[in-house]
Amino acid sequence: MSELVSSIATGVWTPVLFLLILGGLFFFLYSRFIQYKYFGHAISILRGKYNNPNDPGQINAYQALSTALASTVGMGNIAGVAAAISIGGPGALFWMWVTAFVGMSTNFFTSTLSVMYRGKDSAGVIQGGPMYVIREALDKKWFPLAILFSVCAMVGCLPIFQANQLTQIIIDIGITSESVKTSSFMLAGFEINTAKFLIGTTLMLIAGVVILGGIQRIGNWAGKMVPLMIVIYFLSVLAILILNIKEVPAHLWMIVTDAFSANHFHGEPALGGIVGGLIIAGVRRASFSNEAGIGTAPMALGASKSSEPIREGLVSMISPAIDTLLVCTLTALAILVTGVWQTSGANGVTLTATAFESSLGGTGKILLLICAFFFAVTSLFSYSYYGNKAASFLFGVKSGKWYNYIYLLTIILGAILSMQDVMNIIDVAYALMAFPTMISGFILAPKVMQEARAYFGRVDKEK
Repeated sequence: MSELVSSIATGVWTPVLFLLILGGLFFFLYSRFIQYKYFGHAISILRGKYNNPNDPGQINAYQALSTALASTVGMGNIAGVAAAISIGGPGALFWMWVTAFVGMSTNFFTSTLSVMYRGKDSAGVIQGGPMYVIREALDKKWFPLAILFSVCAMVGCLPIFQANQLTQIIIDIGITSESVKTSSFMLAGFEINTAKFLIGTTLMLIAGVVILGGIQRIGNWAGKMVPLMIVIYFLSVLAILILNIKEVPAHLWMIVTDAFSANHFHGEPALGGIVGGLIIAGVRRASFSNEAGIGTAPMALGASKSSEPIREGLVSMISPAIDTLLVCTLTALAILVTGVWQTSGANGVTLTATAFESSLGGTGKILLLICAFFFAVTSLFSYSYYGNKAASFLFGVKSGKWYNYIYLLTIILGAILSMQDVMNIIDVAYALMAFPTMISGFILAPKVMQEARAYFGRVDKEK
């Protein structure tokens, strides 16, 4: 069964690879790079210079970006990068960079559209996201894409990966007794690890307190926790790089050269060779991490209090830069310069934990545990909002609370499943979410550029 799911995930991701990379390149060139010229303006928006509490929406731009980052800067940055390096070696990071760079333009277009074409849910509340863009801006013949997106979002945004990897790192670092680690009990004919079950149950209760409070509570928590977790992680990895400073230049160069030679690739060939397999590995992990083109960021930015769609597109553009170009790079360098990617045989979050311990000892393990906890828990908050929003679109707002209950129960399920099966299931759903998001973006790209020229013209006049 695991091999079947893996082959399906690989097969689905082959066309999505071209869709995200070539689609992002299209947005990048079609925009004539205009959005990059206003990166400083995006920072001003994020700092609240243009906040207007009377604008339509539910949360401010900073809270919206924090919500988006809470889902992207998560276990994918700790475990996903490690998985990419385990399979593809240093070169996988290069293709993650490429995906993130063009993904900045993708986010600009798709998040702008999510504010331009907001719609009302069954309770009459203004909402945004690819499914609303399709419903409000395109002909009825395109509506099946909105349904496809929402169904896949309900599955792809389940918290099984975050719960799985956080549980694993708590067991690896926080539990020293082998008997406690291996103890189990039988439930419905299945053997369940006791420690994993208890950890999953605890995470479910913690997440439930915030998730059941809705997007305002999620946005408030994300706004407080996201900056803290990024700073702690940045300082921790910076210490590792300083201790291994002599190794940094060689491994930075290896990231580039190995991207085209695939000397350390251990996966299945694709697109005609091992380099193709390496590219797919990098794109899959980057897309899972920064989600550019997948459609989750537009759902978060679509909730912003704003009457200027371009502003939310600019803010959304920052997300892949922080997530992949900064945080994922830090994780990769920590793994590479310590050499554990070649010596430990570990995978996922365990590999990252090994890298932290090899340089910082027991303190490194504790710091990573703290970061992983914040990363995973904030992801649990944001993903619940996305899945709830998709369920509400399909079945009405009242169905959202039932989705939340199912979502919380799957935290326990994620804690006890194997990592590879979890990643493949999420990969398939994520891949399918990309089609409605990117297709609607292509069709409506001229509308975004028309809006952008008008907005940037007004900005330039105010200078």
